[in-house]
Amino acid sequence: MQISPSSPCPCGREQTYAACCGRYHAGQAAPDAESLMRSRYSAYVLQDVDYLLASWHPATRPAELSLQDAPGQRTQWLGLSVKRHVPTGEDTADVEFTARYRVGGGSAVKMTEHSRFQRIDGRWYYLDAAG
Repeated sequence: MQISPSSPCPCGREQTYAACCGRYHAGQAAPDAESLMRSRYSAYVLQDVDYLLASWHPATRPAELSLQDAPGQRTQWLGLSVKRHVPTGEDTADVEFTARYRVGGGSAVKMTEHSRFQRIDGRWYYLDAAG
């Protein structure tokens, strides 16, 4: 999926894609865990597998990731709501969020996750979903 640099950013911040998540997708380091999490949500919307893998912590990153939908089961991302962003240490943080999506013609689904992030050499990475 493509998006115009002047389009609203999929992550929900009131900025254009270029001024928001687009710069992180282009290689700029996210300044905090919340910005990285928002950019990862936008990457799911845009089906940017390379960015998702690159922003995943090396210790927990899968060898491969497929976002291919089954025929007739296209995932439509409907919105993101960040509930909280808490630094837990100098180079660690937690982000709790709810993402809404629909698969095929089904009902909207809410997915709430408490994610952990770690900064390595100045770059934030998604570590895992906290239990």
